[in-house]
Amino acid sequence: MRAICVASAVLLGAGALASCVPAADAAVHTGFGFSVEPSTVAAGGEVTLRVVRNEACRGEAAVNSPVFDVVTIPPEESWATAVVDWDAKPGAVYDVEFQCDKSSGTARLTIAGGRPTHHPTHHSTHHSTRHPHKGVHAGEGGTVAGFDLKEIGLGAALIAGSLGVAYHFSRRRTDEDAG
Repeated sequence: MRAICVASAVLLGAGALASCVPAADAAVHTGFGFSVEPSTVAAGGEVTLRVVRNEACRGEAAVNSPVFDVVTIPPEESWATAVVDWDAKPGAVYDVEFQCDKSSGTARLTIAGGRPTHHPTHHSTHHSTRHPHKGVHAGEGGTVAGFDLKEIGLGAALIAGSLGVAYHFSRRRTDEDAG
């Protein structure tokens, strides 16, 4: 009987931890790192597209999405910018596909509800001399940067609650055990 309670507590805890993983923001990739920054942007806004150069991505990288024109990142560069279409649907999530050499991967771009206050006068897709001051977000496409304090607090509360319930059920005794 005690083994069933412990197994139930373990499964409840594992389920709570698994539910804290943001599936919509997870990037799928193979071979090289890449990111879209920011991962949420208003229609008409600008995003920075980054690739991590390694043995899987030495040549020209092509970045494609339904909400901006195809952007190419030359072999000697690791980033470029793109302007999101003004008619992108607010609240929608779009795939951004990165292709480099024989590797490819997909990141997600969410369109925010508002619109930027300025209208860009040009659509720049490549900067060859200016480099950003921040480091590259490698790994899961920079998805960790998308968390906010509410999400972290909610995840911590879910984990703490599930651990409390698991402890309660594992320590609860039946009338026969109490004697």
